[in-house]
Amino acid sequence: MTREFQVMVRALEHGDLAARREAVRELAAMGDAAVGTLVQVLKTSPSDDARWYAAVALVKIGPQVIPVLLAEMKGTPDTGFRRYAAAALGHLGEPAIRPLIQAFSGADPEMRGFLGEALCRIGEKALPALQELYNDADPVLRECAELTLWRMGEPGISAMVKSLEDEPGN
Repeated sequence: MTREFQVMVRALEHGDLAARREAVRELAAMGDAAVGTLVQVLKTSPSDDARWYAAVALVKIGPQVIPVLLAEMKGTPDTGFRRYAAAALGHLGEPAIRPLIQAFSGADPEMRGFLGEALCRIGEKALPALQELYNDADPVLRECAELTLWRMGEPGISAMVKSLEDEPGN
């Protein structure tokens, strides 16, 4: 990690609000060059605040971080890391929907929960993809959709009921 990155990471971990916000702006402006450092902060920082601000910087970098975060989530079972990575994915919104849905396949149960949380954070824009997954032949994927729709509350439950009504034979 270069000295410049070290200074910004220190600001994320120990700075006041203004210093943290400035570090987020600077790291986000670096784009792809900052992604590895920000992922390391998510993985290793003892500070939840630093993890949160690193997630915010990743969101500001944009949708190109989606595959990186999903790959790191798959290879990193740390709950804290997964929580903040999922928050970032959820805040990335619509571009993250399909990759999140696809990531359910082969994910461990805990990761599937975090993927579902990210989709819940995205909200109603994720409903069509979740309805499609709810009709999947794979019972695990169907359960992922069901649990995620359930956690979304009324909009998700309504989408689930509509999917049931739309099934052949109903």
